[in-house]
Amino acid sequence: MTTSPDEPAPHDPEAPAGAATADATGVLEEAADLVEDAARELDPAELVAMEHLDSPRRLLLVHAHPDDESIGNGATMARYAAAGAAVTLVTATRGELGEVIPAELAHLAADPDALGAHRVQELAAAMEALGVTDHRFLGTGTGYRDSGMVWAAPGRAAAGEDVDPRSLLAADPGVPAAELADVLREVRPQVVVTYEPGGGYGHPDHVRVHEITTRAVELAAAPREDGAPPWEVAKVYWTVQPADELRAALARLRAAGVADVPDPDGPLPTVAVPAADVTTSVDAREHLDAKAAALRAHATQVVVEATTAGPVLRLSNHVAQPLSGVEHYRLVRGVPAGPFDAAGRESDLFAGIAPPDAAPPHG
Repeated sequence: MTTSPDEPAPHDPEAPAGAATADATGVLEEAADLVEDAARELDPAELVAMEHLDSPRRLLLVHAHPDDESIGNGATMARYAAAGAAVTLVTATRGELGEVIPAELAHLAADPDALGAHRVQELAAAMEALGVTDHRFLGTGTGYRDSGMVWAAPGRAAAGEDVDPRSLLAADPGVPAAELADVLREVRPQVVVTYEPGGGYGHPDHVRVHEITTRAVELAAAPREDGAPPWEVAKVYWTVQPADELRAALARLRAAGVADVPDPDGPLPTVAVPAADVTTSVDAREHLDAKAAALRAHATQVVVEATTAGPVLRLSNHVAQPLSGVEHYRLVRGVPAGPFDAAGRESDLFAGIAPPDAAPPHG
């Protein structure tokens, strides 16, 4: 008797009980062994890439030093990580030249390598608070060193005279841009977030990271001689703040008697832009506690303080800055899409390019 491929094989009444189950189990075990063997042949970076591609939404952020990510995008990162999106953070340096706030850690300021190592641990704790599991430093080996900065004016930084030849600022910009392009091709994010051209407040490493990221997005989309598949980033955002809202927040802090609040009518950092330049606002207020926890993890650099006018953060200059769970962006690559908020701004970084992650099945 023969059977067609569409017909099940007839049951043999003389076959030992459980034989079919044993055969099926053996096939499954062989398949599992093949998958395991294939996984062993992949390096860790390839395994991470495969895991990322399991997610329909992939967000990559590029920052200069540990703590920058939590200050500018902490609530956004926590929101998307909690929603199941793949969130990747790339940090360019270990922040070896940051100014240390707590007296009990002051000894680290005299030892840049020790401070850098300490800040790596702070960053790991901050990522745990935000729910982000994929973080990597730019470069190979020890990567790039913090370039340092000087204050050129209140709230405005500039490059110093003595720049370490190992620093990000001293490197040929094309090298870290190519390295970041490799990460983009590996992770394949639809959305990339970095600084606006002024680097937030002029820090030379922030400005360089803006330049590197801009170049890397173009490189990632270009064909390569080695045949590596290109990757086109759908949307690129700069982190910004609406200047009018920032001035209003500073005025509220001053009215509440909070110490060391900048003059609301004074000059603002480059991150503050006209309201018309803000295309997107991510409301992640329910993740403000996670952002505050991440900032507290960066204890060498940041102090989080509760006030009657709301939470504030202070850096080494002790100036109070409002701490918010609503974070703002300017879309510079891609097309804005709804849903839009009452101000006509996008409310989702992935709007128009990727659906929300599906809710886990019930049962």
